Amino acid sequence: MLKFLSKVKIEFNAMDPRTAACMEFLAQCNARKAKESNPSCQLQVKRRTDDHPPQISVTFVNGIEETFDATSTSAQDIRKMILEKGQGLETEQMFRDNGETWPVVIPAEELHQSFPGTKPRKAEEKKQ
Repeated sequence: MLKFLSKVKIEFNAMDPRTAACMEFLAQCNARKAKESNPSCQLQVKRRTDDHPPQISVTFVNGIEETFDATSTSAQDIRKMILEKGQGLETEQMFRDNGETWPVVIPAEELHQSFPGTKPRKAEEKKQ
């Protein structure tokens, strides 16, 4: 998960009962496997003393920042959203590395072409 991120900032009040997602996400970020996937990812923890709701802010490697409300979003859901967005970043990078434009533009005439599909061959046809 951390391989797609350059920075993670977790803010919470330790006395607030709504910090479960923050604590779980912090544990996931501190896991050995996560740290090894991107040692350069900055992890910041801000312990608040006010009534500000717990939140998790992440900065992706392409500079886009996203903030999650940790009171209404579980750590697993946040992790899943990061992985989905990260896979999109990997795909984009793959296209750019191969000299292709992003986003991929499919010509309108190709969108309306019929697709014959594939028909599995029967065992008898394979023998011949």
